[in-house]
Amino acid sequence: KDPEHPNTLEQLKVTELKGVSVDDVNSRIDIMFTPTIPHCSMSTLIGLSIRLKVLRSVPTRFKVGVTLTPGTHDQEHGVNKQLNDKERVAAALENSHLLSVLENCIYEAE
Repeated sequence: KDPEHPNTLEQLKVTELKGVSVDDVNSRIDIMFTPTIPHCSMSTLIGLSIRLKVLRSVPTRFKVGVTLTPGTHDQEHGVNKQLNDKERVAAALENSHLLSVLENCIYEAE
């Protein structure tokens, strides 16, 4: 779900099926997402939550790429660089406070 709204990313049209590409042969999943506004300060957090949810949902053989839909964010290059830097992502997922926030974003109410 969106960190600032009670809505899911799907409800806000941040993520859509047309932005997901699965290459089973090469074990690759690429996901593009569109922030609700071009200067969204939560884009990196949203991207990390998408990555975490997908990594927990697919076999470990898959490599996952998460990027902003081209032209939808003022800091597109910088956010994409952060989201796909293995060391930065690993460090983010080791941060207990940040991991707690991400867990809240991907939590599915039963």
